[in-house]
Amino acid sequence: MTLALNTLSLSQWQETFLGPGISELSIRKAYAAVHAHAAPDLEAVARAPQVTRALAERLFAETSLPRLTIVERREASDGFVKYLFQSPLGGEFEAVRIPIFDEKYVLCVSSQVGCALACDFCMTGKLGFKRNLQSWEIIEQVQQVRAEADRPVRGVVFMGMGEPLLNFNETTRAADILRHPAGLAISGKSITFSTAGHVPGIRRFTREKLPYRLAFSITSAIPEKRVQVLPIEKTWPLTTLVEAVREYAESRRTRAMLAYVAIRGFNTGREDAEALAERFAGIPIMIDLIDVTDPTGKYLPPTPEELDRFRDHLQVVGAPIARRYSGGKEIQAACGTLAATRTGGRVLEAPARG
Repeated sequence: MTLALNTLSLSQWQETFLGPGISELSIRKAYAAVHAHAAPDLEAVARAPQVTRALAERLFAETSLPRLTIVERREASDGFVKYLFQSPLGGEFEAVRIPIFDEKYVLCVSSQVGCALACDFCMTGKLGFKRNLQSWEIIEQVQQVRAEADRPVRGVVFMGMGEPLLNFNETTRAADILRHPAGLAISGKSITFSTAGHVPGIRRFTREKLPYRLAFSITSAIPEKRVQVLPIEKTWPLTTLVEAVREYAESRRTRAMLAYVAIRGFNTGREDAEALAERFAGIPIMIDLIDVTDPTGKYLPPTPEELDRFRDHLQVVGAPIARRYSGGKEIQAACGTLAATRTGGRVLEAPARG
């Protein structure tokens, strides 16, 4: 069984290959060939400058360089592009290229095939859990999109298919490679993990002082409401989650980002705002308002008037409020709609190479 070369951190490369005829410089150059330059195969890695023959021989003998296949690309009218990937390890999953003005892209990546959390408004949750992605499968999403992009990819958000903190080792290793100067050189501050409230993962994330951001999906600060749409409330109740958020905010000395999926007639009343203020009293937070997107029609986004009233109610919380644009709806690329589907928009061909 060969070792997947593109799933190793630089320190793992050094532990595995450092030895006679193989210097740290040679290892670093090969690592950069795999990640920074997205070498298509082992032959390309071996041809990289300063990669020694001894290292090349070991790579050929002991490793492989697996790749994802892009099944299709779909573009929405607002510029969002959804990529559907297939892995040799099995399963299909999606990533979404998000345009930020005319300057750059942020990529929303998947961390699992399916998801076990079964959030009621999330299409991925309806698939059930299939498996965790390996770190190379996460990195490959970024590399392949970046290779085709007409602007730089400057940020990555783990908000695609799956709960990233349930795949902690692989997602954080992928993030380490994404931010490494000899990797993809994306700033740690521009990498965000989104969690539905997996408290052990949050506490480990805080304890290990990882240089990335966390976003906490709250959706309601009233437990009886929250459990209706986020079943994880049964396992890790809001009281426990709030304490984990407090620990994170105190450790970082920064505001914790609360993702709040707004649902018409469900969680946008005065009592909902007051519950947020009470639960998170004394914790520095910011609120990221997101309109629900549910292709089944069970949940609807609030009307503009309802959302305006809710924003007024939220003043009691005393926290900054942002409204996140959830784009790509026509291609099912909006928040909560990823389900490895082929629908809507314009199908894009692979861009021509040089």
